[in-house]
Amino acid sequence: MKRHQVREVMAISPVIPVVVTPTAEAGVEIARALLAGGIGVIEVTLRTAAGLDAIRAIGEHVPDICVGAGTVWTAAEAQNASDAGAAFIVSPGISDAVGDRCAELDLAYLPGAQTVSEIAHHRRRGLDAVKLFPASVVGGPKAIKAYASVFPDLQFCPTGGVSSDNAPDYLALDCIPCVGGSWLVDKTAVAEGNWQAITDQASAAAKLG
Repeated sequence: MKRHQVREVMAISPVIPVVVTPTAEAGVEIARALLAGGIGVIEVTLRTAAGLDAIRAIGEHVPDICVGAGTVWTAAEAQNASDAGAAFIVSPGISDAVGDRCAELDLAYLPGAQTVSEIAHHRRRGLDAVKLFPASVVGGPKAIKAYASVFPDLQFCPTGGVSSDNAPDYLALDCIPCVGGSWLVDKTAVAEGNWQAITDQASAAAKLG
């Protein structure tokens, strides 16, 4: 998907699962379990060595899910993620080098922000959606409602401290088409290979929208 189509990525499901996978094989099973539960998008973070291989494997074995790369800080990481087949890129904060490379690659980009100044920085660069991280720390739904009054043309994807309990509070705001969260993919379930538990969480999350 193209950079200017990041809103299409955000519209796929009410929750973008943020996944840290120990192996590429586990990443494939996680993606299958999420898709079976009705979640059509997955953000695989580059926090582990398996991240890029997992993105590549998911693209090959679970082509019906939209897979992206998260925790991307450098242009090289963005390039590597694109080469692996990522459909979108997510940064926890400002990284203009990543934004520039995504623009060159025509790749959907969701940059992170915390403050009005950071959001304004992204807006001046032509972006119309941001990841608000960590959402719970900066003030939750009330903060985003205030930000939206200043940036009425922006969409937000809050991540960090978002759970199945408070996700509806975020999603009730018109400027929030989706939230990001790790609660769908429990580390114990992954370690035990309990993919049904992930499908159950995904099924519940798919109904939040």
